[in-house]
Amino acid sequence: MWSNVALLACVTAGLAFSQGSFLGVAIQEIDSDRAKELKLPEESGVEVTRIAPDSPAEKAGIKTGDVVTQYNGQRVEGMDQFSRMVRETPAGRDVKIGIVRNGAPQAITVRIVARPAIAGQLIPSPVQQPLEFRFPDMPQSRMTWRSTMLGIDAEALDGQLAEFFGVKEGVLVRAVNKGSAADKAGIKAGDVIVRVDDAKVATPADISAHLRALRGRPVSVVVVRDRKEINVMLSVIHRPERSIGALWRPEFARWLVFPGADVTAAVCSLQGCE
Repeated sequence: MWSNVALLACVTAGLAFSQGSFLGVAIQEIDSDRAKELKLPEESGVEVTRIAPDSPAEKAGIKTGDVVTQYNGQRVEGMDQFSRMVRETPAGRDVKIGIVRNGAPQAITVRIVARPAIAGQLIPSPVQQPLEFRFPDMPQSRMTWRSTMLGIDAEALDGQLAEFFGVKEGVLVRAVNKGSAADKAGIKAGDVIVRVDDAKVATPADISAHLRALRGRPVSVVVVRDRKEINVMLSVIHRPERSIGALWRPEFARWLVFPGADVTAAVCSLQGCE
């Protein structure tokens, strides 16, 4: 059962409670080693690590250890994509979810619901005169992902910051390791990766999924630098990769780093889950 701390801290980005629909699962990425342990035919999907009590997932019979491979007929590539599909599904709609349990594929129908409100949420009482509520400045968490395959630290880019870089969406390169595949291709910190092998990318997970599918072949990557698109050729040696998540906690003035498969559980305890 989820702790009260985890439920009260249930946010999906920054410190603001995410709008959208709710399934009620904690998930993690799957690498090649974990795929073998779970008897998966390929390295794809997301693993369910926790079920929220009385959630749509629990009512539908989804269990810890299940691997979600399809969502309403669409292949599940990673956490960011799956979370986005759940959030964008209208509340009250029935969706078919394909899972693998103990190596056997199954199909489960789940009715998605509106995201529940946080217990104990502050709601101002009715007053005679309108009041102006002012909230103090609050520190914000920032999630960045390190790809050992590419040798970069990156984060998803959208909104006003995306407009600043001259894109609608993409993946901002925050740092490039010297001698890495990205460094050899000429990718620089401050570049925004917008396409991999002519396919649009919006999150680091999108990039990883495309590179895994290409199995180490040289790939064309389009980056935006100084508001201009630049095409570079990237050569990546295909090998199993474990993602590393780093969460900036301004109240501690430090990065909290979660290597390997523990990254999702650690982030969920701080930020909540889809």
